[in-house]
Amino acid sequence: MQKTSADMTFLIDYFRSYIPFYRRNLKIAFPVMLAQLGQGTVQLADTIMVGHLGTTELAAASFGGAAFFIGFACSLGLSFGSTPLIGREFAAGHHRKAAELFQNSILFNLIVTILVGCAMLAVSFFLDRLGQPDDVWPLATTYYRILLASLPFVLLFQAFKQFMEGCGNTHYAMVITIVGNALNILLNYVMIFGVWGCPRFGVAGAAYATLISRILMSIAFVIIVYKRAPYSKYFLFFKRNHFSKKILNQLLKISAPIGLQMLLETTGMNIAVMFVGWCGEVALASHHIAINISAVTWMISCGIAAATTIRVSHQIGMKDFASMRKAGIASMHLSLAFMGACSILMLIFKTQIASFFTNDPEVIELASTLIMMVGIYQIGDGLQTVTIGALRGLADVITPMVTAFVCYVVVCLCVAYYFGIYKGMGAVGVWIGYVVELYLASAILIFMFFKRTKKYMS
Repeated sequence: MQKTSADMTFLIDYFRSYIPFYRRNLKIAFPVMLAQLGQGTVQLADTIMVGHLGTTELAAASFGGAAFFIGFACSLGLSFGSTPLIGREFAAGHHRKAAELFQNSILFNLIVTILVGCAMLAVSFFLDRLGQPDDVWPLATTYYRILLASLPFVLLFQAFKQFMEGCGNTHYAMVITIVGNALNILLNYVMIFGVWGCPRFGVAGAAYATLISRILMSIAFVIIVYKRAPYSKYFLFFKRNHFSKKILNQLLKISAPIGLQMLLETTGMNIAVMFVGWCGEVALASHHIAINISAVTWMISCGIAAATTIRVSHQIGMKDFASMRKAGIASMHLSLAFMGACSILMLIFKTQIASFFTNDPEVIELASTLIMMVGIYQIGDGLQTVTIGALRGLADVITPMVTAFVCYVVVCLCVAYYFGIYKGMGAVGVWIGYVVELYLASAILIFMFFKRTKKYMS
């Protein structure tokens, strides 16, 4: 009995010591989480509205969106490298150096836009050769190409967002994203269904709505940062001779592994979508519902992860290594609490959630099962996302990249194909691959975080 009481006292004292870190992390994370939640809400609205057009349209949005997200995620990953670098310089008071990194990150993102955009455009000519239903791929191709037009504006937005996050400010991105997402949802309704005198675009309307909102969001971010002190001063440090091959290489050294890690992650998961597509339109539509539910909670974890990158990089810049480690661990605690709660809700209300998106009884039945699997892997998904953020704060981008290849490509695809196709379990079998990959990845990444931080502590 005394041992139990001592253990409880130890746990209480342990978690109490993390309360200041929870507060600091959440202060930075909360605006990002709201912005990410807004983006997730847009995706849910897309899915609900397109789902009421029909199962074929929902399947097309699923396939086209999955194909687009592979290159899109790689581009986003390539834009993330500036945050830890700017964060360290900002925390150390080196504002001119932070401005040089910001200036070069804009150029870097422009180069990424051209290279990745051309590759993604080429891919669009081969979507009809991936074994999808004949009614699906033409709609999916149109959807994909319209979304592709938004890539330059997304990466301009990212250059400003990552700079502001490096400076510890996540408020502007939150406000712009929430307003932009509200506009996106409104435009979805107008353009998908053709109301208020607008032509009825159907599935393509969802893509047009996203394109318009992303253009306006990027313009708004440029104007706000340019006009608002104290960040407007950074533009005064912009000089033509500050464009530097050395800094571009420095950004590439950090960004390339992040981009490759996200490319591997999304490639593995979206090749699995192709496996689902082989099982028919019902399976593909059900997958689209479940993956969008998963995306909402994952985006909240991304908010915590972004804050973790900032907090860890700032503590390194201040050479407070004990706080650096506790900042990372605190985010793991927050992720466990949030994703655990989401898991319980999904397991209880899986059928009710699926019913929001479609009236097709076959889709509701299968989507309910897949949502249950989303609930099962929530904790693993949250932990791997947050720990990747912590490792990025340490400027360790190699570990997530290698882990992505092992878990998201090799393990996920082998398990998904074995159970989904070889064993004939269909979409449910494919999703077993997701469950296995996420828990394996979280275990590896957490182990590596403790190993990396131990070097700073010694």
